[in-house]
Amino acid sequence: MRTWAALAAAAACLAGCTNAPPPPLVTTEVARTAPTRQPNPGEAVVGVDSLRGGYNPHKLSDQSTITTALASVLLPSVFRPAADGTPTLDRTLMVSAEVTKAEPYTVTYRLRPEASWSDSAPIAAEDFVYLWEQLREEPGVVDGAGYALIENISAREAGRVVEVTFAKPYPGWRSLFTGLLPAHLLKDIPGGWANVLRDGFPVSGGPFAMKGLDRDRGEVVLERNDRYWEEPVPLDRIILRRGDVNGIAGALRAGHNQIALTTLDAEGSAAFASLRPAATTQTVPRPTVATVLLRPVTSAMSDQRVRAAVAALVDRAAVVRAGTDGGQAGTLPANAQVLAPSAPGYTATAPAGPDPALAESLFTEAGYTRVNGSWALGDAPLNLVIGAPEEQPEYVAMAREVQRQLSAGGVRSRLVTPSGEGLFTDLLAPRATAPATQVDLAVVPQPAAGDPATVLATRFGCARTEPATPANPAGFCDPTVQQTIDATLTGAMALPDALTQLEPALWDLAVAIPLYQEADTLVVRREMTGVTVGPPFVGPFATAPLWRRTIQ
Repeated sequence: MRTWAALAAAAACLAGCTNAPPPPLVTTEVARTAPTRQPNPGEAVVGVDSLRGGYNPHKLSDQSTITTALASVLLPSVFRPAADGTPTLDRTLMVSAEVTKAEPYTVTYRLRPEASWSDSAPIAAEDFVYLWEQLREEPGVVDGAGYALIENISAREAGRVVEVTFAKPYPGWRSLFTGLLPAHLLKDIPGGWANVLRDGFPVSGGPFAMKGLDRDRGEVVLERNDRYWEEPVPLDRIILRRGDVNGIAGALRAGHNQIALTTLDAEGSAAFASLRPAATTQTVPRPTVATVLLRPVTSAMSDQRVRAAVAALVDRAAVVRAGTDGGQAGTLPANAQVLAPSAPGYTATAPAGPDPALAESLFTEAGYTRVNGSWALGDAPLNLVIGAPEEQPEYVAMAREVQRQLSAGGVRSRLVTPSGEGLFTDLLAPRATAPATQVDLAVVPQPAAGDPATVLATRFGCARTEPATPANPAGFCDPTVQQTIDATLTGAMALPDALTQLEPALWDLAVAIPLYQEADTLVVRREMTGVTVGPPFVGPFATAPLWRRTIQ
């Protein structure tokens, strides 16, 4: 008797030796089962579109959604914005901070004795000193003007009491010492300031700590900081997971992601709108304004008439469209030189434009003639260099649009796209010797958060020599404008009065063309509570210590 195995073998042989077609393939729908991993109420996953580094919140080249988010939950700050943007003492870190002497102007900070980094090192005076030294000396930093006013920092009571002495009165002092850095780990780091927080956060001084950063997988893992001295946060873990628009929208729809914080174009906005009513959607303005800088430090742009002519050729609306592609940031056009659209007191001051006829008149007045369709000074054609950070495609797109518009107006140009680090710290930084490439125009993000008078001084103030401090990225310095800037920074002139004078003057000087305030879209599924857009210029991660997840 044949066995079942023999019969099967014979059948297989017979099938293999015949020319008959195989039987039709029958597919059967397999019933889907519930995921093997049950939802974790102690974990929240946030979809983001980028995890690009570095993550130093004090560097212009590192400004991004992810940098702001991580700094909010990992770095200690003396003051944090309240819901209305008012600087409020962070009592999880501080006992007090107040002006204790008028002459010399002195602020005394008293830290809580239990405040420490996650490696048990105390948060103390050396962290204040380290931040002061870097932000008054290094190029390409955010809001360095306030730190330049500091003359000395002293400490007592084992560094828990810090006395900061200023050269002049400084009403904006509450904007200082935000995002303190661990001096004991960073002061001797190889490569110095350029490498600070390049690849993550070695320690934490906040309610969460970084437990993993995997750029290849596109994931950052934050876990509750067990060494945090305050009440533990509700969530055990927050995961930031990179994805494209469709992937993030799908993950939200399936419940794999609970939150998203991402930049959207028109198509992405439509995809996220389809998630309602299972999720809410809100716009979150960022602390940066996309700006074209017209740099008077180069030979071609040192003539104000040439800068004004170039500015008259720029169609700001078209450049904004190139950068936002119909996304939410396009609803925040920046039409003022100092204040961002989401800032209290913002008023549009921008002149009408573009104006090709005005550009032609100004070029002619500056001695230029049109030769073969291009403007030239004598035999030398006007040929400008436009710079944009390579890792930010929206800025490269805007730079290309500016280049196209200038070409249509008879101005030759070429585009360079170094890294953000190279652009801000090498090409746009004042140095004893000129860089190999002279950048005439730069399309870059400019900081918009903090004390408005400090923002004004950082963007448009002259370089200081004692102590030595870098000038603004435009390389702009005008003594008449500087007088008003100094008076505003020290409180001798009220900001509204200063802006009344400075806004028209800065537009006429043609040093900066603000475009739009950057913005993200926050999407929150209904099982998350405590998630809001956060205080102005800080964003939703400022509320992360209050986030809770319920399983529905």
